[in-house]
Amino acid sequence: MIKYNLKNLCGLLLLTASTVQAQQGTIHLEDIWASATLFAKTEGGFSSMKNGEFYTNTVTGSAGVSIVKYSFSSGKAIDTLVKPDQLISGNDTIVFSNYRFSPDENLVLLSANTESIYRHSSRSNYFVLNRTTGRITKISQNGKMMYCTFSPKNDMLAYVRENNLYYFNLANGKEIAITTDGKKNEIINGATDWVYEEEFSMDVAFQWSPDGQKIAYYKFDESHVREFNLTYYGELYPREEKYKYPKAGEANSKVDIYIANLATEKSIKVETGTEHEYIPRIQWTKDPNTLSIQRSNRHQNVLELLLCNANDGSSKVILKEENKSFIEITDDLTFLSNGKEFIWTSARDGYNHIYLYNLNGTQLKQVTTGKFEVTHYYGFDESTGTFYYQSTEISPTEKNIYSITLKGKKKNLTPDKGVHNAEFSAGCKYFVDTYSSFGNPYTCTLNSNKGNILRILQDNRDMRAEMQKFQFGKSRFFSFKTADQTELLGWMILPPDFDSTKTYPVLFNVYGGPGVQTVTNDWDGPNYLWHQLLAQKGYIIVSVDNRGTPGRGIDFANCIYKDMGKLEVEDQVSAANYIKNLPYVNKDRIGVWGWSFGGYMTSLLMTKINTVYKTGIAVAPVINWRYYDNIYTERYLQTPQENADGYDKNSPITYAKQLTGNFMLIHGSSDDNVHMQNSMDFVNALVKNNKQFDFFIYPNRNHGISGGGARLHLYTKMTNFILSNL
Repeated sequence: MIKYNLKNLCGLLLLTASTVQAQQGTIHLEDIWASATLFAKTEGGFSSMKNGEFYTNTVTGSAGVSIVKYSFSSGKAIDTLVKPDQLISGNDTIVFSNYRFSPDENLVLLSANTESIYRHSSRSNYFVLNRTTGRITKISQNGKMMYCTFSPKNDMLAYVRENNLYYFNLANGKEIAITTDGKKNEIINGATDWVYEEEFSMDVAFQWSPDGQKIAYYKFDESHVREFNLTYYGELYPREEKYKYPKAGEANSKVDIYIANLATEKSIKVETGTEHEYIPRIQWTKDPNTLSIQRSNRHQNVLELLLCNANDGSSKVILKEENKSFIEITDDLTFLSNGKEFIWTSARDGYNHIYLYNLNGTQLKQVTTGKFEVTHYYGFDESTGTFYYQSTEISPTEKNIYSITLKGKKKNLTPDKGVHNAEFSAGCKYFVDTYSSFGNPYTCTLNSNKGNILRILQDNRDMRAEMQKFQFGKSRFFSFKTADQTELLGWMILPPDFDSTKTYPVLFNVYGGPGVQTVTNDWDGPNYLWHQLLAQKGYIIVSVDNRGTPGRGIDFANCIYKDMGKLEVEDQVSAANYIKNLPYVNKDRIGVWGWSFGGYMTSLLMTKINTVYKTGIAVAPVINWRYYDNIYTERYLQTPQENADGYDKNSPITYAKQLTGNFMLIHGSSDDNVHMQNSMDFVNALVKNNKQFDFFIYPNRNHGISGGGARLHLYTKMTNFILSNL
């Protein structure tokens, strides 16, 4: 097997931002937001076949779209599994957006006419193609469905339509309703409510048992959850849409778990107990009669794993995690095929690591150890006893892919400095490594599970060539210590013509919230290019990760508990004071901008402790945590009823009278995540205190403020504001 070194292999293609020096000229906003030439492509989304030696992908030709089978090892096309002429149903050609194979890989489920609902959820029309007979079956004639899923025996499909759960018999074409009480904004079966989808990152709320005889599903009773209205403009009478949004301290959906027995056509309710608020995960063990359930209290500092009898609904707790602050939910639970053990990740020793347990809940082994975070668990090869995961072992700014055996033999599979994200094949035989470093767009390679690069899938060659046309500034990572000796990490982009004998204005890019790092050695996408555009105009761009961000252990991440916004702001001010004392910085021209939590941070920095910033831009900010959803907010602050001071003393509204400097506030009117209500109340507080500022609304745009030219317009507006006010 040939081994390649990624940096040698790519040669000049891996020029870093510090060495891509411009021959020609200046980057423009249109280059970033109105052209595809500077868009970094990736090569994810392949569909591994069950033997782990082959994968499939779509190929578009003159006749239409085909699904082609490839060999992982050679990269060669082996077979065309679905041809365009097979995609004709009646007089219509199926234009599909996604596909999935049945467990025996003879049937292909095609989703068409897909429409997005929220961040993860969508609904589609579904068709099944039998590759042997060529027959196409449309699943249900009664409207679009959600989450259509094959049974393990290939003979049925389960899905959600209009808040009810159904299954479809492929042999006789009969649809059977498992539930009938579903009703919009009241009862949801088999799908999640808005807050579970947003904060627990789950939307499919049902699972087939391993033998295909049962379906476990969620029932959400959201009838007592208060509604929020979104207004959509463009009609003579603007359209209003209501959805259930539980704000901090408000009532949640009541959640129960049921198991439907398809043979008896009856469902039983599982005993989940009463001392919990959330059920963030369910998962079948290898035993078709045993379902696992994860339940959490409202404070989210206790997480329990239960095993439930699928025949009578009884359950018992086998594992309990407790934390003095909060516990984040993952998808890392894996039951082994021996039916006796499972894999679990936990931060119980101060850092997130992999553990092995038996089904009685007894810890057998802590697989990974050390003062670093396992940031992603990918899988376990039972044939070799090898785990695969991503971690920050080298540095909080670096992420690499590792393997480790049950005997503790560990290997870094991706040694090149930067951030590596993996997508493993079935059986963990191969993985696609999506690699980048700061200012260096993605290179995607196919690797063996030993770390050998088999071939390059995407190198963004054309984009790299285009980047060489522009004069980009050098960048560097740095660290410093605050007054209390906390070490903080950051990066800096300098103007291309930087002269250390001159002084320059500085713009900080801040996020600063839980679960997100901005200071990582990876490609930062369009924002990197925009920051380089500003550097070309003479600005130094800086970003610093404050306390409360991940990658450095529980103590660093969780110290914000019940006082979110205090330490984060103090750290950002410390960073600004550190930067302004550098000899080449104009201390009177320091600005800050951020989006979402970063918008919250920007608003606080411009009000609560503004002794540093001349200019700030807050995009889609949370202004009052009382207005944000309860799962996220209460995880860090508890409820407003318990911790009113934690909500109010770190709200920008409290300090509106202290706003100084040039401030711009931006929001999308149809933001279902951070409601425009936040900005509206901040506007009122600023007006009440006669504070002048700029405010701009993007009609019908959600939290991402995109579509219809919105991104180009937004970044043009922000650029002009910075040039005029910093």
